Amino acid sequence: MKRALSRPLWLAALLGIACTTQAATQTKPDYLPPWNSPPEGMQFSVPPFDAIADLHGDVVDPQLTVFFAGNQFMVVHDLVAAFKQAHPEYQRVFVETLPPGILAKQIDSGVLVMGNLRLALKPDVYTAGKGAVERLQGQHGWFAASADYARNPLAILVAKGNPKHIEGLKDLGRPDVRVSMPNPAWEGIAKQIEDGYRKAGGDALDRAIMVTKVQDGSTFLTTIHHRQSPLRVLQGESDAAPVWSTEAYFQQQILHHPVETVAIPAAQNAVGIYTVARLKTAPHPQAAKDFFDFVQGVTAQAIYRKYGFQPPK
Repeated sequence: MKRALSRPLWLAALLGIACTTQAATQTKPDYLPPWNSPPEGMQFSVPPFDAIADLHGDVVDPQLTVFFAGNQFMVVHDLVAAFKQAHPEYQRVFVETLPPGILAKQIDSGVLVMGNLRLALKPDVYTAGKGAVERLQGQHGWFAASADYARNPLAILVAKGNPKHIEGLKDLGRPDVRVSMPNPAWEGIAKQIEDGYRKAGGDALDRAIMVTKVQDGSTFLTTIHHRQSPLRVLQGESDAAPVWSTEAYFQQQILHHPVETVAIPAAQNAVGIYTVARLKTAPHPQAAKDFFDFVQGVTAQAIYRKYGFQPPK
């Protein structure tokens, strides 16, 4: 028969288990979004079950509604705060930072449903890649005016130490490299990345990453690239993720998360141009004009530079 532990030994063993459990919990970092600081008020957020990362601000009777290309989520809070300071007449501002293709579908249908939440807000301002804005204007004639306001090249995001020794886009075609790739169905960045694949390794490299590796599961197509790709690298689910350089900069330099950037040579890279557009059907036309001008101004441009964006040509 085994001898029962004495009370002191039993307590020591229990404390040892508790300390081990606590240490295990403490050594497992929590990288879950949202990564912005929340607004003031009663806080209740339980990631990943109840957490809304890409709806920002005042959803009730907004005085300005902006649909932002999602990869600019890190800029939004500073930008809106500066806009409110410059225009104190607008204090209720609502912003979405979903993929631009999803935002375009929302404009077209008039409704967004996220879980049990239904939004039927019409935007005053829409931002996306220059090509997307021009295409939507050609198809629908939605916009009263548009202007370029920022640029952004591509980079490859990898875990700190670069354990898979990724040196460039060609390495993303290796069978042992798990890739997190934006879905071309709604992510404008996917086209630029695929152009880079073809420049680095021809159609064969593009097919390997976007067809063969998608089929075998080593390429993961994201639903919301600017949230999923960094998180997958941080959680060890993907080895490499082609992203806009600002997303890598934000994770590494602003949040100090354990990731690194692998540069893409200029000959294989693409520079995204971001365009802001006022909608003809803007519910708040004056607010739309004021924000449209503000984004192109000195204050907004300084905020974009803070987060690694380049000025427009």
